[in-house]
Amino acid sequence: MGQKSTFKKVNLFTGLIFNNTIDIEPVISLLKKEFSETDMISDQFEFDFTDYYFMEMGKPLSRKFFSFSRLISPEELPEIKLRTNEIEKEFSISGSRKINLDPGYLSDANVIIATTKNYYQRIPLNSGIYAHMEYVIKGKNLNILEWTYPDFRSEKYIDFFQEMLFSYKKKISLERG
Repeated sequence: MGQKSTFKKVNLFTGLIFNNTIDIEPVISLLKKEFSETDMISDQFEFDFTDYYFMEMGKPLSRKFFSFSRLISPEELPEIKLRTNEIEKEFSISGSRKINLDPGYLSDANVIIATTKNYYQRIPLNSGIYAHMEYVIKGKNLNILEWTYPDFRSEKYIDFFQEMLFSYKKKISLERG
């Protein structure tokens, strides 16, 4: 019989989709205040893989990722998603979002994003939040899945998360002493 144990800590990150006319510095400052300093920030990527956000947020849209220095327990993800939903509302203009925040975490096994939408491949967590797995990690490699979002299939995203995986392994090693 297996024994109950605590989950290994994971590396929190947030994906930010935003209208290019918006100053994202106040959003970044608030995210740092809420979750911790960032230790990695991606390049700014054009976000044109879907038109899903265009009606609400306008265009052109961009995406950036922010990795946070403080490791978290995976059980924290639903509360973090609820808080990022509040932050989206804080930065809304006339009831329309101008930013979209996608918090998630990287572990030594996978990359998970929190979502409020249920589909066949998603796992219910808590408080109406589901886990969407973007990648599985085998050895040192990130592997895409049947349901990996099209933008997450791009080499530039995979490169960023590969670098985050390397950084995460260093953090875990330092935590162990």
